[in-house]
Amino acid sequence: MKYIDQNKCPICETKLKSVKLACPTCKAEFPIETELSVFDYLSENDMSFLKTFLSCRGSLKDLQEKMNISYPTAKKKLDDIIQQLELNEINKKEEGEKMNMTNLENLYFDENKASDIIRKRLIKNTGKATITSVTGNKYVIKINPDGASFQCDDLPFTQYWDFSIFDLVVDLCLENKGEAEKGNARNFRLGEGKCTRDTIAGYLGYNFFHKEDGDSVFDPVFILCAILDWAGIAWNRRGYISLTNDFRMKIKVQ
Repeated sequence: MKYIDQNKCPICETKLKSVKLACPTCKAEFPIETELSVFDYLSENDMSFLKTFLSCRGSLKDLQEKMNISYPTAKKKLDDIIQQLELNEINKKEEGEKMNMTNLENLYFDENKASDIIRKRLIKNTGKATITSVTGNKYVIKINPDGASFQCDDLPFTQYWDFSIFDLVVDLCLENKGEAEKGNARNFRLGEGKCTRDTIAGYLGYNFFHKEDGDSVFDPVFILCAILDWAGIAWNRRGYISLTNDFRMKIKVQ
């Protein structure tokens, strides 16, 4: 149905409608007046990308390998398609809905643990927060009903993320005088290149995801570091993070 680019009128650029159905066998025609779906306005290139994304079951990592493109390219392309499909409006509506935090307000919190500091702040913030990455991108994180985990639609794969992952990042920083390199698990396997165990990506690959050297691992570092910065636990820099002075004083580390 892509006879006219983007299914817009070439004269006035108004979105076109379907006004006729035709039978390919008997050639009978039936007048209709139906709006095209948002998918009909995608270009052939965008539709091909979307089909590949679905065939990869929503895994950007698998899509990267299948289309031989980088993670930023894949992410930007997906964001563009989401914008075209007007799905951002749905996300904005969901973000505006408040969660009931009553059942979580009486949980015990250890003020010296990164995991509990983040949990407590999220609960006080009605269960959601918008964080900003070091590159300026914004992401929404939400605490789950169990109070022990969180989720973010922009993480490499969908799962409940246990808050203990933040304690592991802090542990690595403490092993390295309060700083840690982020590393890169999107382009390297565990133990190789920029994904060695002394980087956040490699450290989490081994200690959180329980992978071994040579395995592929997920890379949630860009969002985790943004959350640590949002919570005042670590400064999020390009390529590395460092524990803030306030957090160092809280846990009595010089």
